[in-house]
Amino acid sequence: MSSNQAKESSFLGGRIPPEIESLSRNLKDMDQEMFRKILKALVSSIEGKDCREVMKSIAESSVIPEEKLSHIVAGMYRVLTEAILIPMSSLKQETFKDDLRELRIAEDFITDFASVVFGNRRAALEAMVSQRDPQLPSIEDFRWRVDVTISTSSLARALQPSILMQMKLSDGTFQRFEVPVSKFQELRYNVALILKEMNDLEKRSILKIQD
Repeated sequence: MSSNQAKESSFLGGRIPPEIESLSRNLKDMDQEMFRKILKALVSSIEGKDCREVMKSIAESSVIPEEKLSHIVAGMYRVLTEAILIPMSSLKQETFKDDLRELRIAEDFITDFASVVFGNRRAALEAMVSQRDPQLPSIEDFRWRVDVTISTSSLARALQPSILMQMKLSDGTFQRFEVPVSKFQELRYNVALILKEMNDLEKRSILKIQD
């Protein structure tokens, strides 16, 4: 019998959204004053306020090309909403900062992000994001082990392996289930297929921010 435990993962999950992955590169030419203006506008937008005029003013006063600026806004918005959707009990501030450091985000920008995600307006932002983007509970912990059934009531020697899985969800519940090896292989194949299709979809670049 063997076991394996899932280690703590990034607040972004197993796959980093492309708009966040490119954020560090796009932020290289941005000063902190402009970053904070955009961050403030995004927070107001999440709160339900109309920020079109503010964003238009930012775009007009910025030396950064409009297309690049749109990618920055998209990446910053995604960082905020992804982090805010995770319960405070599951997301530690230092873990959040370390994840952004791994993405090579500048330390000053990381501090500003953290001031929003862990600030006193967190509860209001979380409520607004949850209303806009309802989600099922996420996986907080995953454990598995392989069991071998040596015998059954009808067979003296069965030696049938099976995989026992347990998931702890963000709502505090546990889900336990048993999977035959054949079904596990089917699951593994389908997950690999879905990941390939997601990669193919991302390469098409069909989603762009428009005026």
